[in-house]
Amino acid sequence: MAVSLNDIQAPIAHEMQIFEKKFRESMRTSVALLDRIMSYIVRTKGKQMRPMFVYLAAGTCGQIQEATHRGAALIELLHTATLVHDDVVDDSNYRRGFFSINALWKNKVAVLVGDYLLSRGLLLSVSNGDFELLRLVSNAVREMSEGELLQMEKARALDINEDVYFEIIRQKTATLIASCCGVGASSVGATPEVVEQMRLFGEKIGIAFQIKDDLFDYGNAEIGKPVGIDIKEKKMTLPLIHALQKTGWWERRRIINLIKNESEKPKKVAEVIDFVKKSGGLAYATQAMQRFYDEAMQILASFPASVHRNSLQALVQYSIEREK
Repeated sequence: MAVSLNDIQAPIAHEMQIFEKKFRESMRTSVALLDRIMSYIVRTKGKQMRPMFVYLAAGTCGQIQEATHRGAALIELLHTATLVHDDVVDDSNYRRGFFSINALWKNKVAVLVGDYLLSRGLLLSVSNGDFELLRLVSNAVREMSEGELLQMEKARALDINEDVYFEIIRQKTATLIASCCGVGASSVGATPEVVEQMRLFGEKIGIAFQIKDDLFDYGNAEIGKPVGIDIKEKKMTLPLIHALQKTGWWERRRIINLIKNESEKPKKVAEVIDFVKKSGGLAYATQAMQRFYDEAMQILASFPASVHRNSLQALVQYSIEREK
């Protein structure tokens, strides 16, 4: 029987309740408009996977304490800030099935809300002397920005090879999960070596998560992500990169031309998807995902057995095996 998120959360159920309260308190403001928006953000939050990684990593490395609550809130504040700004950049009207901040209150307000969330996260850390936690998370935000810009730069020419692809997803996606795990370990006083091991575990898991997301683009219409959306947005993902590497010059040129100039046509997108499937791109990406997952599990196995470690492993399996 599949493990539910409630089962996974069991060892940290009390801590997650505390987090909910502290996260809301960290967003309070006397400005009525801002307070309404903060309340909206809290109501439309997702599954809280990032705080779960913080608490489970902390419990795996030691005793969860007050600094762990602040670390989880810091992660969520800065991550929410980046999501609000991303929706402005992408001109997106929806986030997790709800209207985005920019859709409801326009871009100017959304940018300022993102700035406010960022400042609250900074102040939360500085006020409590959590400088190492702040360093870990600030480094993640820097890398996320660099990864996004690197992807934009490369998307114009569609010349991304595997090395560039892995650097982009390491920065864009994996660095946030890595910082969650690093913050969790650091918050309980783990040594720098242990913090780095836990951070590296998170990085490998983050890469596996992104490859899983890439594979969804070649799935069926029932999954949460629209089929072919990466192709329409001219994103070079691992299945496509591998397929292009395996094919001849003429076919490669033809497929790249389809993506560059005809990616708005459903039939052409379907043609690219079919090309990737026949070229073994999906099988290759699945193997890569499994490799990063296995490497992460080897790292996790080096930590002492505990209910927190078990739940951390279950959370990773839940995310990797999800169908949408």
